Amino acid sequence: MLKYELDKMLYTIPAESHSEGEIRAALAAHPEVKFVSVVGIDVGGHDTDEKIPVEEFLKDVEGFLQTGVQTDGSSVVLPKIAELNNAKVDIIPDRSVDWFVDHNFNYPDPTTGLPVGTLRIPGSLVHNDSMKVGSRVVLREAISNFKKDILELLKNNPYVFEYMDIDSVDEIDEVVITAATELEFWVKTPDDDADREQLSTAQMLKEQYWKRTTGPVRTALEECLLVLQKYGFEMEMGHKEVGGVKAKLGNSGSYDHVMEQLEIDWKYSTAVQAADNENHIKYVVRDVFRTYGLEVTFMAKPMEGIAGNGEHTHMGVAVKLKNGKRVNLFAPKNDKEQFLTPIGFGALMGILKNYDIINPFVSSTTDALNRLKPGYEAPVCTVTSLGINAASPSRNRTVLVGLVREPGNPLATRFELRSPNPKSNTYLVLAASYMAMLDGIKEALENKKTPEELEKSISKEYGQEDFYLEKDRIYRSELDVFEEYTE
Repeated sequence: MLKYELDKMLYTIPAESHSEGEIRAALAAHPEVKFVSVVGIDVGGHDTDEKIPVEEFLKDVEGFLQTGVQTDGSSVVLPKIAELNNAKVDIIPDRSVDWFVDHNFNYPDPTTGLPVGTLRIPGSLVHNDSMKVGSRVVLREAISNFKKDILELLKNNPYVFEYMDIDSVDEIDEVVITAATELEFWVKTPDDDADREQLSTAQMLKEQYWKRTTGPVRTALEECLLVLQKYGFEMEMGHKEVGGVKAKLGNSGSYDHVMEQLEIDWKYSTAVQAADNENHIKYVVRDVFRTYGLEVTFMAKPMEGIAGNGEHTHMGVAVKLKNGKRVNLFAPKNDKEQFLTPIGFGALMGILKNYDIINPFVSSTTDALNRLKPGYEAPVCTVTSLGINAASPSRNRTVLVGLVREPGNPLATRFELRSPNPKSNTYLVLAASYMAMLDGIKEALENKKTPEELEKSISKEYGQEDFYLEKDRIYRSELDVFEEYTE
């Protein structure tokens, strides 16, 4: 249990408050924050964590933010980049995103009574003083290229404005990329093993899905959501997932044999910020649940024969107009008759055609591949669902990429990639996905395709020729993939 006054703690220094004066003021008001750490993300998705006393950081804030810190690059995953004979890597702070405080709930500051904190500053890895490397850099560059190329494609293919609530590229102020993830995880009491047959039976009977949580799991989940809300993550919900069995109340009055699967969701953000948010949220979840004596695992498939942990990844593209209005580039002007704009169809087809290239970033371990098997609601085919008709959004949960739409709310139109898991490197998943989208958008627009023509393309039969998609493949199904198709 967290016996701290949560309202007195520092959680975030937002991107708009990164002037030297504001940083100094925030740290002066919160002496419990004792350390600063610049966080680099290697290509394996691992983050660095060094403890620099706040006093050292405050000696030269601007200098620190310009030069960052050095690390031994051979100790992080940067193959063919930072090798043993050339291992120095700098981590340069990123002032364009929010910074979070990592609280040590097991170590109260004797002066304030609040948990000792570390201000974690996301950073870019720099090798040989010029080559920027690592996952955050890859995503940032991918998004930058996507925005630049989209504007160029819109300028050269103005026919697409016929299908959107925009008249001209000249109205556009900026392209806005939005992303979000859904985090699933298993919690258990240490050293306890639930009966696997019982777990499997409970899953088949849907005994746990969205049920009321009890005991320490309920308390930890509720406290976790409240703490995450303090960070400004705008938590949307937390609930039980399909996996798990009912905990037992022991003779001591404490629950044991806890084995449950949970999910938490929060609001979308820009691509890099969304990945940073997820990275920090996993630390908070693990730390809070541990204070209740519960272990957390984010493994894709903790146990064979039981539901694995997914992390559905949502991706959207909009533009902000010079008059302040936002327009979703995927959502058609007439959403009762058309599923998507040519940009939306092109993006979806790009993901599907290029998924063999995306998948190594999504499923980079045997554990991840073990989750993607029939019978556990994880995708097994490179296929999408649009819905029976444009007026009825799809509810098909068996596909790889879902089209998410809300009638009357065009800004909600987005794609849900259902194959990632909590161990996937979200930075690289998003980078690869948006580059794949760009490939499909380019082909759709340069071939001057209409929404009707693109719907026919994505709905093509096996063996049918197409201007972009492969001949011997099916890309759309409104059926249950697990039931209607053979392996």
